[in-house]
Amino acid sequence: MNLLPSIPLFRLFLFCALALSVSERGVAQSDNLPAAREPAGPVTNDSAPASAAAGPRVTFNSVHVDGPYVAMTFDDGPNATLTPKLLDLLAAHLMKVTFFVVGENAAEYPEIVKRAAREGHEIANHSWSHPNLGKMGDDAVRRELQKTDDAIRAAIGVRPTLMRPPYGSITARQKEWINDSFGYKIIIWDVDPLDWKRPGPSVVTRRILEETRPGSIILAHAIHPSTLEAMPTTFDQLEARGLKFVTVSELIAMARPLPPKAAASAPPARRSRPAGAPQEDTVAPAQPSPAIPNG
Repeated sequence: MNLLPSIPLFRLFLFCALALSVSERGVAQSDNLPAAREPAGPVTNDSAPASAAAGPRVTFNSVHVDGPYVAMTFDDGPNATLTPKLLDLLAAHLMKVTFFVVGENAAEYPEIVKRAAREGHEIANHSWSHPNLGKMGDDAVRRELQKTDDAIRAAIGVRPTLMRPPYGSITARQKEWINDSFGYKIIIWDVDPLDWKRPGPSVVTRRILEETRPGSIILAHAIHPSTLEAMPTTFDQLEARGLKFVTVSELIAMARPLPPKAAASAPPARRSRPAGAPQEDTVAPAQPSPAIPNG
């Protein structure tokens, strides 16, 4: 029998088997190589640390509470004439509120700040000169907050635990480092009567009544006469609804978890406005983005 014709076939089979073995070893080796790293994207100011989601809540627009409680807040004071009148009105209503003071004003009128604290109101940080913190570097923001912190402590002997950024302008990253550095909770609002536009006392009252619900944080300004004129009727009508006034820290202490459906459908703050209008009776701040609300 002639075996020669089968020899080329045998060699072909042997060559294919060797090639398959080499190919499988190559695949196995490639599986053990480290994965190629894609270049990291830029980190923006709004990027919060990955651990933030697991930590305690830092920012509050409103608070979910079981009872009929709301927090009234007044920004930009103290004012030499209006704030004492407001304190008289609050005392008549047995109300406690939170004052977010501008550091320059607190340093100029420490006795008014001291009186507000003595009468049970909460004193909180609203920056030194009312700039747009969201457009500032960390060192400048730190100076704004620290100087105000010092002025409040000099007036009342204790540090504030809350801060409100002017215009509500603050980045997610700033919130985290401010909370880490100062221990502040960041307080925004969910009721805004746009009283800085001075629409008239009746309009301010109507807007607050329309938007306020249990757990609301109500924004107003302690430097506008028309705001002060609106407050007696506003307080009377809110009290007639059975609402009770507490400080922001007291409201936060009452917080209860949102039901799952309510948490998924919770509405954002219901009123915002373009910023950039100067704050009467204070130093005019830097002009923020038109999309940022005033405060």
